Amino acid sequence: MGKPKLKELNIRREWCKGCGICVSFCPTKVLELDEKDKALAARPEDCTCCLLCEMRCPDLAIEVILENE
Repeated sequence: MGKPKLKELNIRREWCKGCGICVSFCPTKVLELDEKDKALAARPEDCTCCLLCEMRCPDLAIEVILENE
């Protein structure tokens, strides 16, 4: 079993309230807030699939989908 690999980073922008918690917890700075203060996957290729964004989002707006899941 190797390292998990990102298939998709699904952000439900209509659920996001722009609190920035996901941005703060992301160790590789994949996420940013856009001009509307909504979460955005600016660098998904840098995602290490740690799932911190998904676990910490109070609005359940982020889903990390891994390959072979």
